[in-house]
Amino acid sequence: MAIIPKITAVSYLNTIPFVYGLKHADNLRADLLLAPPADCAKNYIEHKADIALLPSAVVPQLKDTNIITDYCIGAVGAVRTVTVMSNSPIKSVKRIWLDAHSRTSVQLVGYLAAHKWHIAPEWLHLADYAIVDTPREGDAFLLIGDKVFGYEGRFAYTYDLAIEWREATSLPFAFAVWVARKGVPYEVTDALQHALTFGVEHIWEAVVESNYMGNDNGITAYDYLTRNIDFILDDEKHRALKKFWDAGLKVTPRSY
Repeated sequence: MAIIPKITAVSYLNTIPFVYGLKHADNLRADLLLAPPADCAKNYIEHKADIALLPSAVVPQLKDTNIITDYCIGAVGAVRTVTVMSNSPIKSVKRIWLDAHSRTSVQLVGYLAAHKWHIAPEWLHLADYAIVDTPREGDAFLLIGDKVFGYEGRFAYTYDLAIEWREATSLPFAFAVWVARKGVPYEVTDALQHALTFGVEHIWEAVVESNYMGNDNGITAYDYLTRNIDFILDDEKHRALKKFWDAGLKVTPRSY
């Protein structure tokens, strides 16, 4: 009997080409579980999935796990949907509220605070997004994913974390990578690679089939996927991940 792998992936706009490829691939049958990035990691760690698109920050902590494809959720310039927003310049920020849906971005903002901005803010857990609507002086908010679109233009300062990382390191960044447990058959990982290739080659079709067509007939979504997101996990992104992992920073937000 053929093995049907369980795959967990991110439930954001930036993943729809991958999802399209997985749904339309001729040579891969899989059970697909979509979730926010932090929950993808939880699903994988709890063995609810054999293959996952995981936040890159968690990968070094996982045993018997390998990066398995040449694809990622990355950026070579502005990523747009991983930002710190504030009404104060970053040097004046006293508190940074950290998006509960993120793992990689939380550690990335910690890296930037230490190595680029040279600040030591109080780190707070952001679960109630109503807080973002009533900021206090000195508040900043790490926001990721589709929700960022709704906050654009509402704060005096927006720091795109992919741009900030590039300015600090001269490297692109990979926010999420595809992994599998050791022992997942090569035939499955090879089929996954082909499915992802199909999806990345059919971004417009992925937008049309998605819930992101909107009032502009998908132009905004397509522009974001082709201008802000870079799906190729190349040597530079591998170098970026090594630099990120070797920094060893751990940011742990407290509940308010």
